[in-house]
Amino acid sequence: MSQGESAVTEPQVSAADQAQAGSARPEAAGPVPDDAGADEFAAAGDEAGDDAEDGAGEPGFDAEPGAAAPGLTDVADLELEGEIAADYIEGLLDVADLDGDIDMDVEGDRAVVSVVGATLDELVGPRGEVLEALQELTRLAVHRHTGNRTRIMIDVGGYRQRRRTELAETGRDAAAEVKRTGMPKKLWAMNPFERKIVHDAVASAGLRSESEGEEPDRRVVVLPGD
Repeated sequence: MSQGESAVTEPQVSAADQAQAGSARPEAAGPVPDDAGADEFAAAGDEAGDDAEDGAGEPGFDAEPGAAAPGLTDVADLELEGEIAADYIEGLLDVADLDGDIDMDVEGDRAVVSVVGATLDELVGPRGEVLEALQELTRLAVHRHTGNRTRIMIDVGGYRQRRRTELAETGRDAAAEVKRTGMPKKLWAMNPFERKIVHDAVASAGLRSESEGEEPDRRVVVLPGD
């Protein structure tokens, strides 16, 4: 794998150790300023305004993009984010001795870095939990180098697109049930990426939905029509 001249220092810990830690911070990225902690990155990325009632932006590969992260004004900025993220992830793959090819793209107002390969299931984890941790670590690494909060999206093995298809079907099925019964339907706890997809599917079916609860137990409730 080659992404040209590396924009970040190769990390000194394994991908599995970092990703499984969830809230761990990447050693390669060094100290992160106080205002760039996990909570802020969650609010700045797909967790910010993810739900329909909040005027959601694009939390994955959605058609309607949200507001660009502060300081990012053109494609060149987003491409730079992608290059930094790709170098960081490439270093993680090398340390963990995992094979994978890295693709970079710009979707709407965010950079997207995709890792494809045959031995990457461990980088996704149950319900994408390891992937979410990997994305947070990568966002922290990008922030350290650019000084800007980032909404970069990381995908592994096409997981997010497959999950989007499944969740859209869940939203349509829930909407059909609510139309039939006239009763609200509460779904299981989901992360912001998942909730936004369900909200969009419910809206396309002509019903309203809202989110209730606190993370990590926040969930979508599908409401009957007036």
